[in-house]
Amino acid sequence: MKRLFWLGVGVVAGVALSRKATETARQATPAGLASNLGDAVRELAGAVGSFGAEVRAGMNEREQELHDMVSERTGLSTAAEGPAGRHAAQPRRPARRARRAEG
Repeated sequence: MKRLFWLGVGVVAGVALSRKATETARQATPAGLASNLGDAVRELAGAVGSFGAEVRAGMNEREQELHDMVSERTGLSTAAEGPAGRHAAQPRRPARRARRAEG
């Protein structure tokens, strides 16, 4: 009975080590390395994408804070701004024309 127990332990250990060795050998092949590299690149791309989204959200939040601060200090409503960021009551300046030298 004792020998049968140790035989079972040896078989289980042999199967486990064999599977581990096979997996390690597969990862050392070019296909395994490419798979690991592909996973790493996908993870990096996801991290960069989420970082960019967080930066954009922070920028939008800070921009809103600055608009609120300007509105509070100047009394102008930022809701009246046009697409160029100019207050609706402010006229556009005419473009300066270069004077030609008469001669």
